[in-house]
Amino acid sequence: MDFNVKRLAADAGTFLSRAVQFTEEKLGQAEKTELDAHLENLLTRAECTKHWTEKIMKQTEVLLQPNPNVRIEEFLYEKLEKKAPTRLNNHEQLGQSMIESGNEFGPGTAYGNALIKCGETQKQIGSAEREFIQSSAINFLTPFRNFLEGDFKTISKERKLLQNKRLDLDAAKARLKKARAAEARAAAEQELRITQSEFDRQAEITRLLLEGISSTHAHHLRCLNDLVEAQTTYYAQCYQYMVDLQKQLGSFPSTFSSNNNQSSSGSAPGVSVPTLPVSLPAPGLAPAGPLGSSGFMELQACSGSRRARVLYDYDAAGSSELSLLADEVITVSSVPGMDSDWLMGERGNQKGKVPITYLELLN
Repeated sequence: MDFNVKRLAADAGTFLSRAVQFTEEKLGQAEKTELDAHLENLLTRAECTKHWTEKIMKQTEVLLQPNPNVRIEEFLYEKLEKKAPTRLNNHEQLGQSMIESGNEFGPGTAYGNALIKCGETQKQIGSAEREFIQSSAINFLTPFRNFLEGDFKTISKERKLLQNKRLDLDAAKARLKKARAAEARAAAEQELRITQSEFDRQAEITRLLLEGISSTHAHHLRCLNDLVEAQTTYYAQCYQYMVDLQKQLGSFPSTFSSNNNQSSSGSAPGVSVPTLPVSLPAPGLAPAGPLGSSGFMELQACSGSRRARVLYDYDAAGSSELSLLADEVITVSSVPGMDSDWLMGERGNQKGKVPITYLELLN
């Protein structure tokens, strides 16, 4: 018990001495031991690393989960060490709604079939997004969080201890200056040697920890590469899914046109109203309008060939046809004896039949 009381009294005395020294320094009434320039630079670098690590980590969390309420909920589950409930992301919810509505309208109809195809693609994108978020959380966010909650906390602890050792050293220097009696001066010199030794030792420990920030930067660089790789994979998957969907829907405009014609015929028997695709001109090119019967007659009347812009993607049904990509410009010409709904198209060394309803003549 006596030991504990003495220890408590000693700790209280040390705390009071540090408080006095700190106050006098702030008031300019006491000298302060300055850290060497290298150590100061390391401390500044560590603080900068902490600041930007926190900011990058926060913004990454916002990117991966834009909903703040969901972020808070996931944070609470993580702190409670419980698994968060699985929920559909936005793409998956949209995909589910599209599939359900497509089934309601009928998979055999053009619109219902298109909705189902779009819904399936949205669910694929949602699944890819889920994998991207999981990969980014493990390979990018976790290392950043471990640095803040582990290495930097240790640095902060040792830095605070260094501050205390410096205050003890400066307080010992002040007591030595005030000592007059030989015995008091000898005791102050002994205290100064001890505090100087403890300060130097703590400064070396802190310096070694701070120099480890370079290793932290190297580790975070690898994590950054992992994030970029995950994003590249995710966006490439999304792009491929949409390209595939676009190809699947490539024949839908003509289907819609046929449905509209049938609807018009039903309302007015004997009257056929053709529906032609409408599109905007490509930059720098002057369109002559969709290539309908008048465009075909114009093409027949002129000699040679004409340029035409593709309105929609088209997958060739056979070797005699030419596949098309929307917005590309090809050369077309009429061939005697060919069906009036088709023209001969050329793209470089490739040549084949193309449907006129997918084209737009250019001036």
